[in-house]
Amino acid sequence: MNQMKANQVEKYLQEHSDASIIDVREVKEVRAGKIPGAVNIPLRLLEFRMQDLDKTKKHVLICRSGSRSALAGRVLEKNGFQVINVDGGMLEWENEQRKIFY
Repeated sequence: MNQMKANQVEKYLQEHSDASIIDVREVKEVRAGKIPGAVNIPLRLLEFRMQDLDKTKKHVLICRSGSRSALAGRVLEKNGFQVINVDGGMLEWENEQRKIFY
């Protein structure tokens, strides 16, 4: 599975506007803020929502610290998806351009 630091992901998303961003945190965690354009699919629901995901796109996965998104990445890869895990998760997603949006 590909892993990227938050600053690398930001650049990747600027260059690949068609990439999907999936936030696998729980709904109550996402209420505190998320990456603009991210879709919230809690890890516990991922297997039920896979049919909604496009296998032709790369999916950037994020959670709070990078652990749950790494697990989600392994599940998605086993099912034929291309994924990138955000190493360090939302804890690393900081700077003026990465402000939290509600």
